[in-house]
Amino acid sequence: ADARKSAFARRKAAHNTASGLAACRRLVDFLIPHQGKVIAAYMPIRTEIDILPAMREMSAGSTIAVPVIRGAGMALEFHKWTPDAKMVDGPFGALIPANALAVIPEVVIVPLVAFDRRGYRLGYGGGFYDRSLEQLRLAGPVTAVGLAYSAQETDPVPMEPTDQRLDAVVTELELITF
Repeated sequence: ADARKSAFARRKAAHNTASGLAACRRLVDFLIPHQGKVIAAYMPIRTEIDILPAMREMSAGSTIAVPVIRGAGMALEFHKWTPDAKMVDGPFGALIPANALAVIPEVVIVPLVAFDRRGYRLGYGGGFYDRSLEQLRLAGPVTAVGLAYSAQETDPVPMEPTDQRLDAVVTELELITF
């Protein structure tokens, strides 16, 4: 709880000063080799980086999806998103597509509160992405990439046995691969 509180404060400060647009540009560069795959992004809430510019750009050649919370203790479902999709309010204040078309992502862009150089992330505490990544990885290869401000880096992130490691983190300053 203390690590999460501190990380939220760092993200909020970075959100007011750092360039989320630069992070999105780096993210698109990272995603180019994945063009044509199903890519799960997210609808930004609070002080998360606004990923919408990257989603719009990548939608020209890939299927883009956003997470939908099905219930406590469950993996996320991912629904197809397009730039002109009608969106409605979903759990936790994130928008979800009004027309639910479930897809299985091959790349998952993961929002986070903090990350470390080992590839671990601190999320909101519900375990939704950890359960989802575990389930997806059991079914086949999936690339998990965090999108963050560089100020969100910490060492080390508190871990639990169920935490799923990221394959990369993209910030406004660099691409970090694990």
